[in-house]
Amino acid sequence: MSTTPHEPADTRSMGVVHSALRRDLRRTRVVLTSPPHPDDARRRALADHLTWMMHFLHLHHTGEDEGLWPLIRSRNPGAAALLDDMEADHLRIAPAVDALVDAASDYRVSTESREALIRALDRLSDVLLPHLEREELDAMPVVAATISTAEFRDVEHEYFVKPKGFAELGREGHWVVDGLGDEDRDLIYGVVPAIPRFILVHGFARGYRRRAELMWGHGPASKIGPVAVGARNAS
Repeated sequence: MSTTPHEPADTRSMGVVHSALRRDLRRTRVVLTSPPHPDDARRRALADHLTWMMHFLHLHHTGEDEGLWPLIRSRNPGAAALLDDMEADHLRIAPAVDALVDAASDYRVSTESREALIRALDRLSDVLLPHLEREELDAMPVVAATISTAEFRDVEHEYFVKPKGFAELGREGHWVVDGLGDEDRDLIYGVVPAIPRFILVHGFARGYRRRAELMWGHGPASKIGPVAVGARNAS
């Protein structure tokens, strides 16, 4: 594959975002399968969170398909087959995302839909988790070798930050950094300019903590931190 000579782009933020998805898919399954099963308030909070997270995933994949992958194609024609695979993965994942949203909607109004939600969660995990791993291990090294860190950050801002409202970014930011160390937390917040970053960091923390405690409580799910690539089958 042809590449442009430069220092490899810093694409760590992609793995950080993926680790948040893996973390909350795992947390959700623990809550759904561990008695006592969620009461009404927790059930509704979990359903709403899954719906929000699937919307986030849809926007994330759209940003890659419309922003990141076309840039890499234009700079590195040798990456075409790999990028075709990434886009094909997105098409395979989309029906599982829709099915999970439907199952979460049913679960929101009826605890009897819990088993169906677990099945939908497992079906999504079956197609999503291998894709996230391939993207980190195969696609991100190609991205790093093809564009600069500045160009990668420009794509992040244009396609993953700019289209979203302030409240959405506030919720998303605290969700992504949940459980991260200082270095990774600074990496994520560094995508946002200084003044809005201060408001995002300090203005939305309480709301996120309140939702997280309602969903995960203080049991096993609350102890699950970011899940690194390759750890998807860990207990």
